[in-house]
Amino acid sequence: MIFDWKKYRIPFFALLLLALAAFSGCGQKQEPVTKHGFYFDTVIQITLYDRKYEPLIDDCFSMAEEFEQKVSKTLSGSEIYALNHAEGAPVSLSEDTLSLLQTGLAYCEKSGGSFDITIGALAELWDIKNNPGTIPEPDQIAAALATVGYENILLSGRTAALANPDTQVDLGGLAKGYMADRMKDYLNEQGVCEGFINLGGNVLALGPKKNGQPYTIGIQKPFADPGVSLLSVEISDGTVVSSGVYERYFQKDGKLYHHILDPSTGAPFENGLLSVTIFCPRSVDGDALSTTCFSLGAQEGLSLVESLPDTEAVFVTEELELLFSSGMGTKIPYELRSTW
Repeated sequence: MIFDWKKYRIPFFALLLLALAAFSGCGQKQEPVTKHGFYFDTVIQITLYDRKYEPLIDDCFSMAEEFEQKVSKTLSGSEIYALNHAEGAPVSLSEDTLSLLQTGLAYCEKSGGSFDITIGALAELWDIKNNPGTIPEPDQIAAALATVGYENILLSGRTAALANPDTQVDLGGLAKGYMADRMKDYLNEQGVCEGFINLGGNVLALGPKKNGQPYTIGIQKPFADPGVSLLSVEISDGTVVSSGVYERYFQKDGKLYHHILDPSTGAPFENGLLSVTIFCPRSVDGDALSTTCFSLGAQEGLSLVESLPDTEAVFVTEELELLFSSGMGTKIPYELRSTW
């Protein structure tokens, strides 16, 4: 059955913005603690609602540092750096790196290649984050595109090799989500019952509140100041992950060039979308799905979401229309449900 995505469209002006709800503590009121770190080229914020757990936040930051040393594309000692510079020779992988590669390849296949973890050379060419407004030449794009193709990654046991030695693996679109999941597992094992992890927009709740109330999370309004919400949603557990054109971009001659690149053209996607937000249990899946669904466009992206268990999404179009998956009504605060 073809999913009727237009059925779940509502205009932005029909929505009321809600203030973010405050977190409650576990049982009696506790003094919260928040710490920040910088890993994976982004700010990590962890908030727990009992100060006795403060040392666990430092443990989480140590986990992030160790993981970054394994999967970073740019750190010369990492396993991914070694893979990208091995000229096709096999490279031994840790369990974490292998798991992340396997997850990335699964989403490459699921998206039919519109999400591709071998886009590293193309991403380097555009360098959207630092680009002052330079459009790569067609021959440069063609040369970079020749290295893209997830089929070039050859896994055998605990080793990986590249069939095309010029291929560049980039796991940046998955690493934050994977690390957030690892942190949550560790904190839950240590008895932490409430709080949240925010890895540069990957928001992961550690569990439901003791008072039974959900957490209220704001979805960033594209191109607005940080913290300005387009919509507020409720979650009791799980993750909220967004991908959008407003995160890294530049403009030239009135046209916007963003960081979500199309592996079939070598240029930023042009599909009428500004962002996709995914709601699901695991943050690594949210990471991959937000980019995958953006790359597929509104109709195919929503159809994919509808086919997945425990997964919902909000798509934001260039006209600031919101396109919801069919189960999103349960995540919208009560005050907004009459407009949905």
